[in-house]
Amino acid sequence: MNMAETQGAPATPFTHRHAAHCESGSVANLLSHYGRPLSEPMAFGLGSGLSFAYLNFIRIQEMPLIAYRAPPRGIIKGVSASLGIPFQVERFRSPGAGTARLDALLDQGRVVGLQTSVFWLPYFPEDMRFHFNAHNLVVYGREGDDYLISDPVFEHPVRCPRADLERARFAKGMLEPKGLLYYPQAATQAMGMIATPDNIARAIRRVARTMLAPVPIVGTRGMRWLARRIARLDSKAAATSRLIGHIVRMQEEIGTGGGGFRFLYAAFLQEAAESGSIPVLAEFSTRLLDIGDEWRAFALAGARMVKGRDAFDPPAIAALLSAQADREAVFFRDLRRALA
Repeated sequence: MNMAETQGAPATPFTHRHAAHCESGSVANLLSHYGRPLSEPMAFGLGSGLSFAYLNFIRIQEMPLIAYRAPPRGIIKGVSASLGIPFQVERFRSPGAGTARLDALLDQGRVVGLQTSVFWLPYFPEDMRFHFNAHNLVVYGREGDDYLISDPVFEHPVRCPRADLERARFAKGMLEPKGLLYYPQAATQAMGMIATPDNIARAIRRVARTMLAPVPIVGTRGMRWLARRIARLDSKAAATSRLIGHIVRMQEEIGTGGGGFRFLYAAFLQEAAESGSIPVLAEFSTRLLDIGDEWRAFALAGARMVKGRDAFDPPAIAALLSAQADREAVFFRDLRRALA
């Protein structure tokens, strides 16, 4: 790339890092660029990113939303609170205004995070595009009519034409981004606090509080609610295949999924045990890896039924999910007690 032809290139070259998840990866890459080196697991953990929710009243392609992570922007807010780093977050009424603001920031040498729709990003393979409006990426420059993008779920930086990125930023529907962009305000080499035992413990307690909340649709109670719905399914109905297929897709194909998010949080606990001087967390990291493996086994059982390799057995799938709820309830109660 000829940097002389690149508009809005940052003064400090941006380093792209592949990540497991878009929001935690984007936040970690942004803060690392601006002088606060941060791994993706630490961003995910300090952002209290782990969760579960069964939201039957929110539909994705006529199916209920099943979430294994905090709501969109939750990790940004959590990391900001944990490290004392304020983020500038902006939305726009019109695509023209959003594009003009992005260009102006890039011309100032800013590196900027965006919320977008996966469906309208042309660098995604066609079979991976779907109407999900909370995909995060980083823009670090522009060249001609192309934006230079660090999408953390890709191995290498990519390009996106202006018209496509604008359409992705202003997609309509659930979780519509309205051109949302964000970047850390305190862009200095001494930006924010480091991860300390206190702010690590506070972030972990937020996750435990969510996972053990007395609310039927979130945390371990949300898992049990979904398990009860699965148990009532008719093994011969077409709707059963669609729902179980949707559950597997939400877990393993959209974002990092149930097992993947547990592995990511386990990596945070291990890093926190070492760099945060909380050695007891190493034991919990190992325990959570085992829980992540069981999530993968749950997804595999569902996938085998959907593909016709095993007969549909909704009560068996429900029992696997109920067992996961029991494991995570014990895990987070023990974790909370260990940090008391």
